[in-house]
Amino acid sequence: MSDKKRVLSCIQPTGDMHFGNYFGAVKNWVELQATYECMYGVVDYHAMTMPFNPIKLRENTWELIFNLMAVGIEPQNLFIQSLVPEHTELCWIFNCFASYGQLSRMTQFKDKSATSAEGEDGFISAGLFDYPVLQAADICVYRADYVPVGKDQEQHLELARNIVQRFNNQVGKEYLIMPEPLYTEFTKITSTADPSRKMSKSAGEKHYISLFSDSDKIRKQVRSAVTDTGENTGGEMSPGVKNLFELLKACEKIETYTALKADYDAGNLKYAPLKEAVAEALVEISEAVRSKRAELNTRKEVKEEIKASSAQIRERAQHTLRNVKELSGLLNVKY
Repeated sequence: MSDKKRVLSCIQPTGDMHFGNYFGAVKNWVELQATYECMYGVVDYHAMTMPFNPIKLRENTWELIFNLMAVGIEPQNLFIQSLVPEHTELCWIFNCFASYGQLSRMTQFKDKSATSAEGEDGFISAGLFDYPVLQAADICVYRADYVPVGKDQEQHLELARNIVQRFNNQVGKEYLIMPEPLYTEFTKITSTADPSRKMSKSAGEKHYISLFSDSDKIRKQVRSAVTDTGENTGGEMSPGVKNLFELLKACEKIETYTALKADYDAGNLKYAPLKEAVAEALVEISEAVRSKRAELNTRKEVKEEIKASSAQIRERAQHTLRNVKELSGLLNVKY
C-alpha cells in the first residue's frame, strides 16, 4: 500500500467534456496524481437521479472514461461506480446515520428539484434527495483522506463528516476516516455566450465549448464571445472580458495574459486580439487531447483495463464494508 495520502473525486457521465469541466476540476486531478494516491470515479449511479436514457448512460460512461484518459488520468486510478456495488450498500448503512433535516437543506437538491418539478410530470426522484449520502459513501468506502472541493460541494462534504462522526460514536471506535477538504485552485469558467451563467451543457450548446471540438468551431465560439460595449473607464472589468482573461490564465499563457491585461489597464485593449489569443490557446489544448483520444480509440483493450482497475479498486471498498458491517452488528458474506 502507498504511504501517500489518499484523494477521492468523482464526476458524473454527462457525455462530452467541456473546458469548464477541464479547468474547473479535471486539470487539477491530473496534477494531483504526482503527489497523492488518487482514485477517480465515473459515478453512473448519480447520473440516474435526473431523467436519463439507459443507452446514453452507458455510452456517456465510456465516453467520459476515454476522455479522462486522454487528458492525462492514469487508467489504474479510474473506476466506474456501478462496478463497485459496495458504494450502494454502504449508502444504505449511512442513511441510518444521516439527518433528514440536513438533507432537506441541501442547496443543490433545492435547485435540481425545482428543475425537475418544471418537467412534464413534475417527478422528483428520492435518489435526488438522497444522493449526498451516496456521495458520502463514495468517499468513505475508500477511506479517503482528502476530497478536492469547490464552494458548491462544501455542504456535501460536511454531511459526510457528520455521518463519519455519528458512525464512529455509535460503534465506539474511530474507524472511518474524517475526510478533509482539499482546497486547490479551481478556475470558474462561465459561458462565453452569457457570462452570468456557469459554462454548462445543460444550458444549451452555445453555453459550453467542448474540449474535443474541432478547431474551427472553437475559434468561432470564442470570436462570438460576449464582452461589453464602450471603452474601459477604469471601472470594474465586465464579466465577459473577465472570463476571457480567466480562460487565458487557465491555459497558462501568462506572458500573453500579462501583456493584454496591461493594454486593458491602459485603456488600449481591442477585444479582437484578446479573443484570438484565447481561441488559439484553447485550440492548442484541444488538438493535444484529441490526438491522444484518437490513439485511445485504436486500443481495443481500454475497456478491459478499466474493468480491471475497477476490480482492483473494489478490493479496498470490500475491506472497508466488511469492517463497517462487523462494527455495526451486521452479518458478512464471504467474497
